Amino acid sequence: MGTLVTSREIGQASVNAIRRELSDFANFLPPYRLMSLSGGGGRRQIIHLNDAAPHGDKARGAALLAGRFTLGGETLGVSPGESVWATPAPSRAFAERLHAFEWLPDMLAVREDTAREAALVLIDDWLGWFGIWNSFAWSPAILARRLKVWLQLLPLLDGGDDRRARDTRLKSMVRQTLRLRRALTLLPATAERVDAAITLMMAATCLSLPARIRAAGERQLVADLKAQVLADGGHVSRAPINSARILAALVQLDALANAQNLSLNGEIHRAMDRLAGGVRFFRMGPKGLASFHGGGEGSTRLIEMAMRGREKVKPFNVAPHSGYHRAEAGGSVVILDAAGPAKGAYGLDAHASALSFEFAPPGGRLIVNCGWNDDQPASWREAVRATAAHSALTLEETSSARLIRPGWKRALLGERFEKGPDPVRARRNEEDVGVWLESSHDGYREEFGVGIRRRLFLAVDGGDLRGEDGIYRPVEDGPPDDPEKLLRFAIRFHLHPGVKASLSRDSLSALLVLPNGDGWRFRTDGGPVRLERSVYLAGGSTPVRSTQLVIAGEAESYGGGDRPPNRVRWAFQRLGRVGGA
Repeated sequence: MGTLVTSREIGQASVNAIRRELSDFANFLPPYRLMSLSGGGGRRQIIHLNDAAPHGDKARGAALLAGRFTLGGETLGVSPGESVWATPAPSRAFAERLHAFEWLPDMLAVREDTAREAALVLIDDWLGWFGIWNSFAWSPAILARRLKVWLQLLPLLDGGDDRRARDTRLKSMVRQTLRLRRALTLLPATAERVDAAITLMMAATCLSLPARIRAAGERQLVADLKAQVLADGGHVSRAPINSARILAALVQLDALANAQNLSLNGEIHRAMDRLAGGVRFFRMGPKGLASFHGGGEGSTRLIEMAMRGREKVKPFNVAPHSGYHRAEAGGSVVILDAAGPAKGAYGLDAHASALSFEFAPPGGRLIVNCGWNDDQPASWREAVRATAAHSALTLEETSSARLIRPGWKRALLGERFEKGPDPVRARRNEEDVGVWLESSHDGYREEFGVGIRRRLFLAVDGGDLRGEDGIYRPVEDGPPDDPEKLLRFAIRFHLHPGVKASLSRDSLSALLVLPNGDGWRFRTDGGPVRLERSVYLAGGSTPVRSTQLVIAGEAESYGGGDRPPNRVRWAFQRLGRVGGA
């Protein structure tokens, strides 16, 4: 097990925290704001983005118009005549989403004049409350997200009969752009800063600001793309969704640059080419991405936007820099997580998911991880990062990676992992009969003295997925202090909510039926199988109840992982059509 937090990171995080405090203090002073955020007066040429308005949810929009703001699993009711901006938010996370305005497309999805009028009222009301300065509402992360939404909806903000209100909105967008330029380096070096740099470049272009502002955003973007976009197209956070989001944003930036006859740094286009390969790698069939490390399936529109013009990108089956293996046969796809959590700030959303996998036959997703998306209640966040929330083996109900404990270190560094499996080894063998994947990790070695090994085989027709999980004592460690000690383990297979499961009478197998009626048989030699409750959070909605298959047992602390009880074999085999779609 490796250490994921260093004293250097603690020192750098302390410096960054001081810089943010000094920035907030300086901006609190009117003379500094006058100097640093000036330049928003007067009318200027406004450039609207083409086909940029994000698609919203009409049902959510109707609720917003009725005064019910549901963000991140929490709801705030606002009575007629009251201002949502004057109403205390139920949590900090709720307030962040509220001030980011990412709910605005939902309201506009209602597509009525009343919705447009209500949206402008909320924007103008926000400007009345927070348009001058507020350290929370104008913090770099929230500001960047809000400015991105406002740019995508620029025809709305630049419209209306009240010219004074229109000018006030545009002036505020200019001031927010100037603030973002100065505060860009205050953001952590994550995908969030990549998106903020893209937003800065687009804002400078759309608002006809001096070229030096766009150039500043491009310099930061190029530096972050080099550091964060890996050679195989994955993002350094190891979250597939981040590759898709960054690529979609870059596609929009590229379209704007082409429309305005502006050239982009060559590194941006090279990063787009790499990202397209990564998104192709992580697709689970025709829809959605694999759900790993804080990312969900992603919307179909997001993926289509990201892959626009790049649908024929050359496929590959190993992402060595991102730490994943892919096996594809007969329309079935398996993706195996073959690395530990990302280190440093890149791992703020990482999961303890080493050796977990997702499996999608042609009929739809079958085996998944619980996953995550930003619309879920914060109370679920830590639980779904645990190994037990993934289709993997857990030992003694603990995770293969350890989060920083609550205290000053977590407050400073965020909720990242302090220790995790290192190294995680993986190899593959492709034969005429199918693909073999094998991986192992030492995430339990420090505490329990054993390693974990997983082997997968996907047959050439895609209708037979077999696996073997082993718990072994490394030879170089010698005998344990107590050779008779037994270690409790559980192997979990989380089923997609659309899958119906029923156990056989002997509980050694289960029948699984996909939504299209395709049947699969699960079998194991590891003893009785249990059906237990699970939950699915990767679909972009509220948590959805699902089911998991669980094989539980006790392993020897001195076993080699090549025979029972330290070895468990299992298989998913296609039966054909057994039910109605």
